[in-house]
Amino acid sequence: MTDSAVQEFVADLERQDGAPLPGAKLVYKTYGTLNADRSNAILYPTRFGGTHEQNEFLIRPGFALDPEKYFIVVPNMFGNGVSSSPSNTPEPFGRGAFPAITIYDNVRFQHRLVTEVLGIERFALGVGWSMGAQQAFQWAALYPDMVPRLACICGTAKTAPHNRVFLESLRAAILADGTFKDGFYEAPPLGGLRAVGRIYAGWAYSQDWYRARGFQTLGFETLDDYLAGYWDALYEQRDANNIMAMTWTWIHNDISANAAFNGDLPVALGAITARTLLLPCMTDLYFRTADNEAELQHLREARLVEIPSIWGHMSGAGQNEPDTLFIDANLKELLAAPLPS
Repeated sequence: MTDSAVQEFVADLERQDGAPLPGAKLVYKTYGTLNADRSNAILYPTRFGGTHEQNEFLIRPGFALDPEKYFIVVPNMFGNGVSSSPSNTPEPFGRGAFPAITIYDNVRFQHRLVTEVLGIERFALGVGWSMGAQQAFQWAALYPDMVPRLACICGTAKTAPHNRVFLESLRAAILADGTFKDGFYEAPPLGGLRAVGRIYAGWAYSQDWYRARGFQTLGFETLDDYLAGYWDALYEQRDANNIMAMTWTWIHNDISANAAFNGDLPVALGAITARTLLLPCMTDLYFRTADNEAELQHLREARLVEIPSIWGHMSGAGQNEPDTLFIDANLKELLAAPLPS
């Protein structure tokens, strides 16, 4: 695989709802080589809590996102602990003082990277999973001439009310830990972080997955071993302020919540000219197929294909190879399809 070193784009972030974040850092990685006419670029933003490394399962020779054929750009979203986040931003903007950043803010800053640094005027495809899909949606609405094909895997253009209930429960778990201290804690609020993991455990995979003892596929013999060895271990290592920052961004995800569309979601969806593929999972508890179906009626050139999996939201995370191959096959079909006239 041909790939670049991890790189940084640093500039002042002009936030849509407040004062700028000076010296904001966007960390990104590219895979493959940009061709002479700069026509082989693919945009692939990161998801909640993930970095460019968690995106690499779909970047393989012979896959749709083939680094021997395409130049894949993976920007790390703000708040993920790699790009500017509460955990790595110096005072006075670090920790509990980190400013609220929207999907719109992320995409506008990524656009600066793409146009000012990489010199890309048009992508072959914009693709993302979960919060990555939110960013891909926003890209296609704001910059339709740059995104002729769009694939949104287990993600929606606006956060649904039930999805928000889940996110608010994560925030409440952290706030209930007295050591959090409004984000200015002296030691990690481990009780709150473990509670976040336990809440996540009930949402990330489906009821059918648990019935089939899917956790054994991940290497855990019992449910108790899985809860402690997977979720507790994962969230004990996470930064509470980063979780608060990313959940705020996710809660407020709405590709129309900006001056370009004035809160009119059908208009924002109608601005997307890309040949669009919506890939919900039939058992996803966050992003329901019905939410994508509601969006579908406002998209110009789009189709919806359900991922037939019991892995729920995590069907798009690269943990189950049949799901990954299903996603890849649909991405290949999208890349091969003619563009809308």
